[in-house]
Amino acid sequence: MRSLPAHRSSVSTSTKTLGQKRVVLRRLFLFIISFAIALFMAEIGLRLAGFTYFNPYIVDRDLGFTLRPNAEGWWTKEGRAYIKINSNGLRDVEHSFTKPDNTIRIAVLGDSFAEALQVSLEKTFWSVMQRQLQQSLLARGNNVEVLNFGVSGFSTARELIMLRKRVWQYNPDVVVLLVTPGNDIKDNSSVLTGYEEGLPYFVYQNGALKLDDSLLSARSDSYIFRLQESFPGKAWDWIRSRSRVLGLLYTVRESYAGNSKARRSERAADERGIDGNIFRSPVNADWTDAWLVTEKLIVQMRDEVKQRGATFLVATASNGIQVEPDENVRAEYMKSLGVTTLFYPELRIKELGERENFDVLNLAPPFLDFAVRNQIFLHGFGERKGKGHWNEAGHQLAGELLAERLLEKLSER
Repeated sequence: MRSLPAHRSSVSTSTKTLGQKRVVLRRLFLFIISFAIALFMAEIGLRLAGFTYFNPYIVDRDLGFTLRPNAEGWWTKEGRAYIKINSNGLRDVEHSFTKPDNTIRIAVLGDSFAEALQVSLEKTFWSVMQRQLQQSLLARGNNVEVLNFGVSGFSTARELIMLRKRVWQYNPDVVVLLVTPGNDIKDNSSVLTGYEEGLPYFVYQNGALKLDDSLLSARSDSYIFRLQESFPGKAWDWIRSRSRVLGLLYTVRESYAGNSKARRSERAADERGIDGNIFRSPVNADWTDAWLVTEKLIVQMRDEVKQRGATFLVATASNGIQVEPDENVRAEYMKSLGVTTLFYPELRIKELGERENFDVLNLAPPFLDFAVRNQIFLHGFGERKGKGHWNEAGHQLAGELLAERLLEKLSER
């Protein structure tokens, strides 16, 4: 038998290998096309079904994270509102850096209670406050312009950084700091906070506040952060913010994470993010330090506002259990904590204001009076009435109370 020449055998093997590669490439191409079509159909289906996913946050070198400029979409995780973030990253209408003539500018600093994604813009407490003040001050020839710098998850530390980095360029006449005792005290401590991201903190050392941005710097120097800041990273962020399929995946992930945290909650009465230890004097050194840093941050902010010739007001926000209209529910919760009042943080911050000579408006006590008198929930929506953030009634009352106090302070100027 005659054998094939070596070169003919080699050509045959090469041709066979090339054919196999073509089959693999053809199958891979068909898979990619099929997958792309499936994604496209899923995207269309989710849009037709009305599914939306809105994540208005971006990473920030100074603040850890903040609101994404020009982001807009429906917020439905709690309450329901169409949200627009302005071009400078504020949950607000557009504002010029230059203050208009005959205008009193009021800057509001705070966390998610000030951000107020749960209600439409005109229903927020700072919009109510602006309208109420405008009615009173217009006769004096003054316009009122309120600027909202609230961002969900912010601590007093990040609010001080926000004041320094962004607020002063608007030249406000008044700075209102909304303190949310339910989580602000804890969030001012890198030990107690529930956030795992690299964020800035302050520590109190040798009689002075010192910025500790080690975690933030480590994150900013990481490969992932540099990738997020690169053109491909920003392109991916653009796609992620608009894709319904990716939004569904993020929704499932967030829901699982939220349920895991809820299962770890110590008490059914505790709200997510609220620690019962806030209602009593510090239980250990970590809480003592968290309170000390918080108080020093507020005083530092008072000093910086005063140096600019502006008026400073601290307001403390309520949480749901504090203003629960059912006395029995409140009494049972206090018994479980072993406390006789749910206003420990309000009393402590009020005493701080008296010692350091700045004005404090505690909203929880008048909120409780209003809730009991009218048998109404000022927090929560739907099945979660009484828990979570202020609803429209809560924002309305907060806006009225703040306007009343600010009118008194502006009359003193």
